[in-house]
Amino acid sequence: MTDSPKVIGYLRVSTQDQDLEKNKADILFFANERRLGNVDWVEEKISGTKDWRKRELGQVVASLQKDDWLITPEFSRLARSTLQILEILADLKKKGVHVYVLKGAQHINDSIESKVFLTMMALFSEIERDLISARTTEALKARKAAGVKLGRPKGAGKSKLDQHRPEIEALLKNGSSISFVADRYNVARSTMHDWLKKKKIDRTPRP
Repeated sequence: MTDSPKVIGYLRVSTQDQDLEKNKADILFFANERRLGNVDWVEEKISGTKDWRKRELGQVVASLQKDDWLITPEFSRLARSTLQILEILADLKKKGVHVYVLKGAQHINDSIESKVFLTMMALFSEIERDLISARTTEALKARKAAGVKLGRPKGAGKSKLDQHRPEIEALLKNGSSISFVADRYNVARSTMHDWLKKKKIDRTPRP
């Protein structure tokens, strides 16, 4: 006899008032309708901008196995950036975990519809990053036109990353991973880590 699939009802509480009881009732209704069995609740009072791996959600994702379920009211409860949501969904999909989002009735599994949906989300995330890059480039051009000296700083301790600092900060705030940013500027991930630490740059995604 095999163990029953684990069913997690995930609720992240932000600083805003939220009707958790209604969310729980909706999740229970779905679970009962599908006859999924007992629902284990995971509630976090934490900002969705914090890296999901460092939240209780990270432990939940690590513990879930094939055919288990993660049910949540909406995607924004998982994270506040498209990139982080994609990372969570990709990890769970790879493990064969069912993800169900009540808002929009989105069921993420191995179906063609799920693959199309995740592809579209990845596209939106890339567009979002490109828009940030474009806005930063325009801002730098405006500064140059105003007479602000740009370009790679000279002298000891300077880095080729210095001239790209505004764009790097914007990408990180938007939820881009350090690996993505490092590849974008043709440097090793360790180099990017060291530079961010030296410059004391906040890597927390914006809400």
